[in-house]
Amino acid sequence: MTEQKKSEGGFAGETIIEDAVVASIAGLAAKEIEGVASLGKSSVRRAFAERLGGAGEKARMGVNVEVGKKEAIIDLFLTVIYGFNIPNTATQVRSKVATRITEVTGLIAKEINIHVVGVEIKEERPRPKVE
Repeated sequence: MTEQKKSEGGFAGETIIEDAVVASIAGLAAKEIEGVASLGKSSVRRAFAERLGGAGEKARMGVNVEVGKKEAIIDLFLTVIYGFNIPNTATQVRSKVATRITEVTGLIAKEINIHVVGVEIKEERPRPKVE
């Protein structure tokens, strides 16, 4: 949980950003990158969560965060689409997640750890033969 004490507009108080909020933002940002098939450790657990969980639960799945007062450490568990360069995809994910976290919460992503837990092969539909 992040606590930020600010005096905005003459009012003092705390803004608390829960870990789940940061996890949702990180998950949504990671899914914006081409080559990321999904987030999460297990296709069975992912399918179960997608059927029963709400949108927020889906976004947080495969994301663990530890939020401090000014920084966050993020662990992402990704499945990458076969054919995409894994190091390049991970670099793009790190950049997008760091940017989104700072834009939305004002936190600095101190670490973004990428765990590639699978490769997904996209099935191509057979093309009809033209005669």
